[in-house]
Amino acid sequence: MKKGKTAKLNGYRSFKSQYGTIDSQNLKSIFINIQSWVEPKYEAEDWNRVVLNMSRSVKHALLNNINKDIIDTKFIVDLDLRTSGLHLKKKSFMNLEINLFLLEKMDFKSPKLKRIVKSLIKLIYGEIMNKNKYFKFYLTKNGNTKIIKKETETI
Repeated sequence: MKKGKTAKLNGYRSFKSQYGTIDSQNLKSIFINIQSWVEPKYEAEDWNRVVLNMSRSVKHALLNNINKDIIDTKFIVDLDLRTSGLHLKKKSFMNLEINLFLLEKMDFKSPKLKRIVKSLIKLIYGEIMNKNKYFKFYLTKNGNTKIIKKETETI
């Protein structure tokens, strides 16, 4: 019997995001997955240090902004970005996976969980990706970005 579930979160121009769990019936942990293509803005002396600092800034942003009543302060951040292939005018694939452990029992489809995940992704997008001085982020390798349609209200 299949227990795992995932849900996509749309609305970001420069990356794909989803969240999920491996056991939706006994929900103890969730993962957030963010994928993007990155292109260096300029050459750096040590790309390993740049990627480690980016991973570290994700951890600090999460630790300072998670609701400690719902999510455990122990979590896993795995930033996968190959530093050996980072060169100017060349895009490289980046995968960021965050594993969060829940303290409060809740349903995978609950609006509360979706709100929590959306706020964390928005935080990562605003604090780490938009303010990153080393990389430009793209949705696809050929440089496309998603056009976000504005919702209009009819009177």
